[in-house]
Amino acid sequence: MTNSFAEFSRAKMILAIGTNMTEAHPVAASFVKNATANGAQLIVVDPRRSGLADFATLHVPIRVGSDIAFLNGVMNVLITENLYDREYVETCCTGFEALRAKVLEYPPERSAEICGIEADTIREVARQLAAVKPAMLAYTLGITEHICGMNNVLSCANLQMLLGNVGLECGGVNPLRGQNNVQGACDMGALPNVFPGYQAVADPKARSKFQSAWNCGSLPDKPGIMMPQMLEGLLNGSIKAFYVFGENLANTEPDIHHVEKCLSSAEFLVCQDIFPTETTRFAHVILPAAAWSENDGTFTNSERRVNRVRTVSEPPGISKPNWWIFKQIAARFGQNWSSDSARELWDSEISQLAPSLAGVRYERLEGDGLQWPVPSETHPGTPLMHKDGKFTCGLGQLIPVDWIPPAEVPDEEYPFVLSTGRRLFHYHTRTQTGRALGLNELLGEETADMSPIDGAALGIQNGEMVRVKSRRGEVTVKANLTDRVPPGLIWMAFHFREGCANWLTNPAFDPVTQTAEYKACAVAVEKLPQA
Repeated sequence: MTNSFAEFSRAKMILAIGTNMTEAHPVAASFVKNATANGAQLIVVDPRRSGLADFATLHVPIRVGSDIAFLNGVMNVLITENLYDREYVETCCTGFEALRAKVLEYPPERSAEICGIEADTIREVARQLAAVKPAMLAYTLGITEHICGMNNVLSCANLQMLLGNVGLECGGVNPLRGQNNVQGACDMGALPNVFPGYQAVADPKARSKFQSAWNCGSLPDKPGIMMPQMLEGLLNGSIKAFYVFGENLANTEPDIHHVEKCLSSAEFLVCQDIFPTETTRFAHVILPAAAWSENDGTFTNSERRVNRVRTVSEPPGISKPNWWIFKQIAARFGQNWSSDSARELWDSEISQLAPSLAGVRYERLEGDGLQWPVPSETHPGTPLMHKDGKFTCGLGQLIPVDWIPPAEVPDEEYPFVLSTGRRLFHYHTRTQTGRALGLNELLGEETADMSPIDGAALGIQNGEMVRVKSRRGEVTVKANLTDRVPPGLIWMAFHFREGCANWLTNPAFDPVTQTAEYKACAVAVEKLPQA
């Protein structure tokens, strides 16, 4: 996030696009609700009428996968009606003429045809956004989990720079991260192309620094491979061993049948986790890890805030902190890692090697933590990035992008679009929440959420059993007829093994980020004989 959660409730205008915030991020959603109670305007762009839309000034139900066409249409209006922030664009940005040429290809009528909404709705959104400054933009996985996910993000950034909203309080581009501490994992280098602190592996100076610090002869000068290539490598034999740390791939990756075939092909599979999962069934070795409340360390949330986590209870049995497990394995490889606590890791390694975290010391994390970048020990942290339009790279880069349809679209055999997400009462694959009896009473099974119009056409009544099938698999679940879902769309989550949407989802990936297109695939629905 370029901005901070504290700003949400003070915002005057919020554009929430591709985010089921009320269920996936209920605390953040409460701040947005507070803003609307204080008079803020809220525009929700989402194919479904999510809970957040109930608080919206305007709900825009675009078709799944049409985000770029919609945003280009909005920017078309901003430019053609001279509503954009000309001074900001001229002084703080580069690439305007290329962006202008591209979005002029998306007049509201063309964008509306792609998005399935009225052209005047696009005009209304553009005019409302231009009338209130600053406006804040927030998105979640509804933007990134597409084959064009990276371009969706670029479109969000283009819009906010065009409006002059980046670098201002209560403005900015604010992605709400999809999993607990995913921000912290990325900060620590859990990505194939960077070292800790987002220092590129292709940078000779960065490599030299880490080679010296880590006492190793050489480090790769090219990015490593990503999840899809890892799984395919298990299948074709190019990868012999696979180490899975805190991931339940057998439920979270698209096309579960294929994923399980890949996992079963591994010659040696190690799983490190706090509970048995669907993935640990394939493991040759399971390393039991301490949970967050059994450990001392840090988490980093979506607003880049590093916070302390303290031990509440001792880890059960032989389970150990993750860093301790990694250290023991390294020792077997002949590496003697000196740090022997979370504090030592921060103070002796992380802050010494990552410039954006140089000022983070354990003693400074008491209270409310720190938001990086924190370049020195006297620096207070950075609640607002790119302040006054001053970007890390110099000028903000406006990068034009084109709309493309999802990799798989409805046809005669599979006439519905399946989109997936999360429900309020469970987290991810229920590795943790599935062991809470009360939560299972509140939500004990998956449903296929669909429009009453589609239900009537198929002779399906609410609560009846249906079969949802794609080209990859099928599941049997109850139908949940709701007017929150538009005709032609089926919406499901992936919390429950038997009804997991990922038996159906399409293993098509963004070519750059390799994020799977969980938000769009083609399915058929049929009514089952009722008991």
